[in-house]
Amino acid sequence: MSKQAASFKPGKNARQQGFTLVELMIVVAIIGILAAVAVPSYKDYVRRSQLPEATSAMATLRIKFEQYYQDNRNFGTASCTNGAVALGGASRFTITCELTNTGQGYVLTATGASGQAVGHVYTVNQSNVQGTTKFKGETVSDKACWLLKGDEC
Repeated sequence: MSKQAASFKPGKNARQQGFTLVELMIVVAIIGILAAVAVPSYKDYVRRSQLPEATSAMATLRIKFEQYYQDNRNFGTASCTNGAVALGGASRFTITCELTNTGQGYVLTATGASGQAVGHVYTVNQSNVQGTTKFKGETVSDKACWLLKGDEC
């Protein structure tokens, strides 16, 4: 027997290496609690970052519609701007337009189509009256603004 093997005797002074199962379970529980708080906050942050895409696109379209009106004295006869202005500018929203008042008015509607934008619907008309009809999947009434974060204008 070698001298080194003979000198090792397990007992009170032997150091244990590694983690116990209880210590690992405590760490897993702490990570689970942190994830339960962090993931919803992160999803809400991502959602709020995608919403300005709709409001920005509708504001840009509104300016183009006003330019069209200055040249033609209407917002269209068969459809909004008669197809002269493309209803795009938002990758996560579908933007539609409806003529009102025999071509003297319109309502732009941006509906969430992908990502965290699904469940949000925003509107704006020729008088720049902004509205939110759906927010986080819930129907909203009496909100004459574009809700982005909370439930107040």
